[in-house]
Amino acid sequence: MRLKICGMKYEDNIEAVANLQPDYLGFIFYDKSARHFNTTIPELPNTIKKVGVFVNEDLETVLKTIKTFNLQAVQLHGNESPEYCKAITNVEVIKVFSIKDEFNFNVLEPYEDVCDYFLFDTKGKLPGGNGFTFNWNVLNQYPSTKPYLLSGGIGLNEIEKIKEFKASEASKYCYALDVNSKFEIEPGLKNIEELEKLKKHVTSNDF
Repeated sequence: MRLKICGMKYEDNIEAVANLQPDYLGFIFYDKSARHFNTTIPELPNTIKKVGVFVNEDLETVLKTIKTFNLQAVQLHGNESPEYCKAITNVEVIKVFSIKDEFNFNVLEPYEDVCDYFLFDTKGKLPGGNGFTFNWNVLNQYPSTKPYLLSGGIGLNEIEKIKEFKASEASKYCYALDVNSKFEIEPGLKNIEELEKLKKHVTSNDF
């Protein structure tokens, strides 16, 4: 299972996290976020994909940001339309949908052909980073074959729960784990020791 670490903010911390070789690093280009990124991304290994996270941003701004920061993926956390997603080319497009205890999977259908991945996050006060998990059993009804990222309050305390989830039908198309707030010292500053523990779990044979 792949690993995405989101909400990166500080250069030294970004480099330290990059040393753990996650598959994706996420940078939040949403100015209302405590993890808003507005500096320079240090040089990263080619194996790590840089993801720009946006919330109802002007399309031209997104396209410009992709070029400026040489992003390999975008993650769309707002009410972006299928047409909006289709207009973003040459990078991976991850469309986010929020879940709590139930979800109408019919809303995914218009996005099937215009994004590369879905991401399921916890519905809360914020567009993301709410710090708690949703009911993963909802994903037993997942009707698509499109790979998705599992997000929302995932920390080391959820390791056993993730192992159980991996053994279920719901995880069949789970492409990656997406972590953020549960591995922070403060917003945007990641705890390297905790992330090292997570990486060991994710890459172990019994995970």
